[in-house]
Amino acid sequence: MIRIAPLGRALAVAAAASLALTACGGGEESAAPASSAPAASSAPAAAAQGDGTLTIGTLLPQTGSLAFLGPPEFAGVKLAVKEINDAGGVLGKPVTEIDTDSGDTSTNIASQSVDKLLQQKADVIVGAASSSVSLSVIDKITGAGVVQISPANTSDQFTTYNDHGLYFRTAPPDVLQGRVLGDLILADGNDTVGILALQDAYGTGLADNVQKAVEGGGGQVVEKVIYDPKAADYSADVAKIKEANPKAVALIGFDETKKIVPELVKQGLTADKVKYYFVDGNLSNYGTGKDGFPKGTLDGAKGTQPGAQVSDDFKAKLKSVDPNLKDFNYGPESYDATILTALAAIAAKSDVGKDIAAKLKDVSSGGEKCKDFKSCADLLNAGKDIDFDGASGPIEFNDAGDPAEATIGVYQYGADNTNKNIAFNTGKIAG
Repeated sequence: MIRIAPLGRALAVAAAASLALTACGGGEESAAPASSAPAASSAPAAAAQGDGTLTIGTLLPQTGSLAFLGPPEFAGVKLAVKEINDAGGVLGKPVTEIDTDSGDTSTNIASQSVDKLLQQKADVIVGAASSSVSLSVIDKITGAGVVQISPANTSDQFTTYNDHGLYFRTAPPDVLQGRVLGDLILADGNDTVGILALQDAYGTGLADNVQKAVEGGGGQVVEKVIYDPKAADYSADVAKIKEANPKAVALIGFDETKKIVPELVKQGLTADKVKYYFVDGNLSNYGTGKDGFPKGTLDGAKGTQPGAQVSDDFKAKLKSVDPNLKDFNYGPESYDATILTALAAIAAKSDVGKDIAAKLKDVSSGGEKCKDFKSCADLLNAGKDIDFDGASGPIEFNDAGDPAEATIGVYQYGADNTNKNIAFNTGKIAG
């Protein structure tokens, strides 16, 4: 059971400018409700034993519906590995990084990538970004005795999944994002809401959490459409939303959003008539270029994104790894996932997966605060207990491998179809 600490129901009636749960300033095409998650691949017979070198594999999107999240996630891992190795590595040796593509659930790329990583003796796999992709390979990874730590999985299913204590994530479960988004919609004066959500573990789970928040705050979800992300067009799905005549539409999806938004406009559901709300899976800077939308299409639309404020200094560090970055979504979480597993390996004096997993909670809570790999490693080597606070905010794993506290950012689009942060909201999660 997950319980969210009181976040301030007054948010549901407050003006948007005063949004604050605790103010801090400023997946995926599997047809899978919770009861029908994608079948996980069979696990190798023998668990990994470790070879003295910490090998970190990435299972992140280079292709598929979440490919736009790949660049900041890869950059976060690469930045962390560079800082780790510049500080002397782990267990006296440089950390090895092996990059692979997670694709999405329309292909078998993720399973093939995991096979490759296990063959190359990865001790830790950072990924996947998609909850449904992770559900399709989690048994193969954890069954091999390898730690899986995702920077972006938010499906509630992982909280109670039988992962042998080897699955962790630096992004919070969607029970929190759903609460924040639902309260935001109500706070903006929308008492009738339509939901368009893709059919997979992430989409249906987040849609359910948004609906609970809206209805719990006195609003009404007048239509909830669960759509096929591989559909040729979305005219029938949008028509159902139009018929229900909501004041707001929550769009819970990925790259197919680029097709859904023009269909909303075509059917007269423009952003000046119906308020749009996005989520982390599609909160992208679309712009007005050839791959974007006409100017003003998203003007005034809002969205939510797990993660604390990304400092300009950290953005500059990520851009030093990838100068072409335009989004930073889940870059900090990827960085933190990599740093944490390296620190856990030092604390365990081992690169064996189960040993690393046993120390992840320890290095994230209860000890002396530290914020970078070198200072944390120095404390560990001096026999001290540490509490790493990362680029994505304070991270303290609970017994389920979820963050015990998390921040959700609220963003708003301008006429140029790019978004800026307008608030950060923090809540505690117990599991």
